Amino acid sequence: MGMESELLTIAGQITLILLTLAILIAFVRLFIGPDQADRIVALDLISVLIVAYLAVLSIYTQQKSFLDVAIAYALIAFLGTVALARFRERLAKERGGRENPDEEEGP
Repeated sequence: MGMESELLTIAGQITLILLTLAILIAFVRLFIGPDQADRIVALDLISVLIVAYLAVLSIYTQQKSFLDVAIAYALIAFLGTVALARFRERLAKERGGRENPDEEEGP
């Protein structure tokens, strides 16, 4: 039992470090864009990574309450992503399908 417990601890630590690194990289994409769609996808990716982080943290600490938080966070994050996507779609329809209102229309 000691070897399995040690292996689980090491695997949990490595996974938490990699998930933290992935969240930081996704934050970079969130800030640099370049457009709204990239930012929405980056925000959704951060949400998924946070849910994964909470699930791994639940296994690592053996606390089931983190799973409840992960489920609640996933539901709220999903609704937020859908709302942002619908807002962007409505905004694009108002602009005539153009991403940037300063773009000139073709010939």
